Amino acid sequence: MRHSTLLDLAGRHRLHLPDALLRDPREHPPHLDAARERGWFRFQRLYDAARAVLVTEDDVRRLLHEVAADEQSEGSGWLEIQIDPSGYAARFGGLTPALELALDAAREAAVATGLGIGVVVAANRTKHPLDARTLARLAARYSDAGVVGFGLSNDERRGRTGDFTAAFRIARSAGLSAVPHAGELLGPESIRTALESLGATRIGHGVRSVEDPAVLELVAACDVALEVSPWSNVSLGVYDSPTEVPLRRLVDAGVRVALAADDPLISGRRLNDQYSFARDHLGFTDVELAHLARSSIAASHAPEALRRRLRTGVDDWLASG
Repeated sequence: MRHSTLLDLAGRHRLHLPDALLRDPREHPPHLDAARERGWFRFQRLYDAARAVLVTEDDVRRLLHEVAADEQSEGSGWLEIQIDPSGYAARFGGLTPALELALDAAREAAVATGLGIGVVVAANRTKHPLDARTLARLAARYSDAGVVGFGLSNDERRGRTGDFTAAFRIARSAGLSAVPHAGELLGPESIRTALESLGATRIGHGVRSVEDPAVLELVAACDVALEVSPWSNVSLGVYDSPTEVPLRRLVDAGVRVALAADDPLISGRRLNDQYSFARDHLGFTDVELAHLARSSIAASHAPEALRRRLRTGVDDWLASG
């Protein structure tokens, strides 16, 4: 969400925002130390406060349109956006209407901007695994209508990842990719569980796989992509400084990496910032940045014709350097 939109919607609906959300995140990015319980609690509080300004259907449609426009301006050709319909069900008439609203808004945004959009339905790991099964069945119903994957989000330290195996089995049976978060707040064993119990084909974050050579080797051998958001890792306190983010180690180990912007409203950084991070703080060359871009394309659910066009764009950018 754009910061200006957050302020506009909060004012329109007369909602109070925490002081941290009143400041432009690009100028005042938080350092939340989410690796500690208190830090994650603050992050979740900010996230929920921002989400609360989506009161009407028009708010959701505006959000998706602006997100698509902003991603397109960053050079993206394909956007995958994650939603937990249970967070909006009470507001928009139930789980199914909430998901259908998001999918319809995504379709409208795609037509208006020319940006391809896929939706990932995510379960909340702090809720009961039966709730996740309900969401998996819902996601499966829309596997040919814009839903491309099934995820698992929220604080990894709450709930047991293995308890969600049945939900992911339902999603995979419908042809959806398994794209849970793991290996951010918990260590490498959470990544192993995501691979072996959930059948993960892509993992949100996964950066702490570098702490166990066997897990790192497993990720590389399975050719499972990791969605790495360097600036998010720093702003959330997973790492204290930019140079500690193990992007270089992951790439050198043969891991497929998809650079991503994670909650830019809070971290203050969008997609191009992640590539600048790799160049400015970790010494990635243009050739290596192009490799990261190709890896992101390969890890996406974009249609093959679009992937070819995006790969050509990467090649053209590199040749023009």
